[in-house]
Amino acid sequence: MAGQTSFFLSRTGPGLALDSVLERAVRDTGAYAGGVWLLSPPDRKILRLVVTTGVPQTVTRPWERVSVAASVPVADATRERRLVWLSPDGALSRHYPRTGLILPYSFAMVAAPITSGGTAWGALVLLWPGTHPSELSEAEQDAAETACADLAAVCRRAAARGRSTLIGPEPRVLSPRPSEPPGPAQALAAVDFAARLPEGACSLDLDGRIVFISPRAGELVGRDPADLVGFLPAEKLSWLNDPVFEDRYRSAVLSQQPMTFTALRPPDTWLTFRLHPDPSGISVVITPAPSGEPEGARQPRHTETPAPVRPGALYHLMHLAASLTEAVGVDDVVELIADQIVSAFDAEAVALATLQEGRLRIIGSHGFGPDLLERFDAMHVSGLSPGSLVARTGTASFFATRDELAEAFPEVISRTTKGAWAFLPLIASGRTVGVCLLAYDKPHPFPHEERAALTSLAGLIAQALDRGRLYDAKHQLAQGLQEGLLPQRLPGVTGLDVTGRYLPATYGMDIGGDFYDLIRLDDTTVAAVIGDVEGHNVSAAALMGQVRTAVHAYATAGAAPGEVLARTNRLLTDLAPDLSTSCLYVQVDLAAHRARLVTAGHPPPLLYAPDGHAETIPLPAGVLLGVDSAATYETVDVALPPGSLLMMYTDGLVECPGVDMDEAVRDVARRLARSEYRSLDALADNLLLPGPCGPIRNDDIALLLLRSAADPGRP
Repeated sequence: MAGQTSFFLSRTGPGLALDSVLERAVRDTGAYAGGVWLLSPPDRKILRLVVTTGVPQTVTRPWERVSVAASVPVADATRERRLVWLSPDGALSRHYPRTGLILPYSFAMVAAPITSGGTAWGALVLLWPGTHPSELSEAEQDAAETACADLAAVCRRAAARGRSTLIGPEPRVLSPRPSEPPGPAQALAAVDFAARLPEGACSLDLDGRIVFISPRAGELVGRDPADLVGFLPAEKLSWLNDPVFEDRYRSAVLSQQPMTFTALRPPDTWLTFRLHPDPSGISVVITPAPSGEPEGARQPRHTETPAPVRPGALYHLMHLAASLTEAVGVDDVVELIADQIVSAFDAEAVALATLQEGRLRIIGSHGFGPDLLERFDAMHVSGLSPGSLVARTGTASFFATRDELAEAFPEVISRTTKGAWAFLPLIASGRTVGVCLLAYDKPHPFPHEERAALTSLAGLIAQALDRGRLYDAKHQLAQGLQEGLLPQRLPGVTGLDVTGRYLPATYGMDIGGDFYDLIRLDDTTVAAVIGDVEGHNVSAAALMGQVRTAVHAYATAGAAPGEVLARTNRLLTDLAPDLSTSCLYVQVDLAAHRARLVTAGHPPPLLYAPDGHAETIPLPAGVLLGVDSAATYETVDVALPPGSLLMMYTDGLVECPGVDMDEAVRDVARRLARSEYRSLDALADNLLLPGPCGPIRNDDIALLLLRSAADPGRP
């Protein structure tokens, strides 16, 4: 119900504004197609296709959900906040080989970020024909950027009105609007014109369905035109059910250039099809080919049975196979399978189960009801079920009808209403790691070639799951090591409220080098330290532990702040001359309400004063630790009135591509000044929410907040 409500809101209010801006952007830039992707709440890690025009859904479906970390144009534009231009001379294949493998056609593309006020909302994508010049014109860029500004305004207004999302359950598809719709007389004249031509004439909509076919065309293909309207050609003419013919159609749609192919209509009639595209569809001219088999012509794979894998499915499979190679953890694999395999094979449901301690545990599904999943979850591998049998034998099972399943497993058929099933073993390194189940509402024949494709795909899924499990295990180990090197708890100090946070990078399993610590020197004096070791590996983590230990030892020995860093620096130049470390050291005298600060190339702290003003404390930029053994460090003494809050952080909080670091620091200062949190823990959590850098963190973050005894009226 929530999804339906959000779709209703998006369609009747701001959603219509998005549609209008997209249509204007396509018109003003001279593009033939476009789409709008928006970051999906609440975590904003997925870009969802909201509305599109000029491109068939069969083309856009693999990209309806895109991870903002993916290496694709729309994600790069959003994540890096930059315009991505891809000329029609093969730029897509050069810069994005995975996408280029799926769309090896000649067209130009721009992906432009939708941003406002430091917030990234998503991206606008526009497409031009393959005849577009190699450079984006200034007028086209201006029009695209204007559209992005308007789209951002729509998103901002929707957010201000409490609309949680502009994203519906399915992308909206806008039909290109003709400049001047024909009247009845014109329409009849057009039909008469097509009927008088010696060639056959046919019109396809953007999804490739026949919307008009002349009598002569029906005669040439051997069918009554009335039987063909409303269908894909391959659905009624099995001899056209070939991926090569689909490729010509997709090439015409995306390049907006004429395409030609020749096919054999059984038993011996060769026909030439000339495709003439525009943004609303394709006009097809059908003529008899010259006598004999034309060079490069295609003979049909089958004359009586469907094609082994429907046209278009191969593109989804290629996209899915390529995506599986980039999937990181198990959750990524599950999400990919749920999103892609159903549409690739026209299935209605999919479930993925892994073998755990002799039982099949469902780890992801799409299209199945919760009751059915609960009934089959945790089924023992020795049980009497199709999934258990496949897990034991490692051999796929296909049931094309309910009768076939009832004959083999009579106790199972009463528990499901589906009409056909494929149970696929997931085998990696010679062992079964799980089972993938595909289900169809109606009977499905599972031709031999489709069974082979499904079995091969299951192998790729198994390998991806195996890699995902290994990644998850290593990631947990790395995080455990990182957390073990950080203080388990900070010491309590009378008159001082303190909290610390560590947040690993969003992606990657390397060990971070960020650290923080609080050192009690006496009853009224503490030292706070935060730093960032160069690198993300075991060596960096080991050095981080040594830096913490050295600073702690020199501080408790009574060294002055500048001397603490100087001595630590000399130690590091001996221990790890090839690694450097930034470090900020603050000695707080609670009795005197003073702080002495010294930095070794670390971002300066922010001070939130009792009067509500937040500012950066300027400090002399010291040399990074481990670079120059003779370096000295200058100490700065500042007042720290009661109720003051000192914020120390590493650069991962404010550093991201396309965002000025000084502006990012000012943004954090503004958020700090506007905060009304009495709890430091709540404030720390708020400061770590996605800011100008968005949800993707390319670096880890350490944060340390210190507040002297606060006045009751201040946060």
